[in-house]
Amino acid sequence: MRRSDLGGQYPKENFEERVRILLVKRSIAITARNDKGTLIGVAFGVSDFAYFLFITDLGVNRAYVKQGIGSELLVRIREAVGGEDNITVVTVAHATAVGFYKKRGYVSEQRLFWKPCNLWSKFEVT
Repeated sequence: MRRSDLGGQYPKENFEERVRILLVKRSIAITARNDKGTLIGVAFGVSDFAYFLFITDLGVNRAYVKQGIGSELLVRIREAVGGEDNITVVTVAHATAVGFYKKRGYVSEQRLFWKPCNLWSKFEVT
């Protein structure tokens, strides 16, 4: 998270505990590694494996952005849960990622509703 912009979307409260829970309880995870085996990208999601995939996290190491890694992670996570013919992908994009999703054909839908949790203080993961 320190090497990507991913951490900026998480609340400060119970940060480490919440990330541990995320890593254990997500229903799908796809990772990208460089030639040395170092983790350079992640995509986490929740899916019913029949209709929907909610992408909870998509992050790429800043040193590897604009190399197609994020796009490939999106393709692979969707394929892993059922493919583009069967699975509708939903996400709540970080403000800095709106252009990324639009470029890949994702549409902003006005009927998407969400209710944030009560404790949510922004902070920078360092």
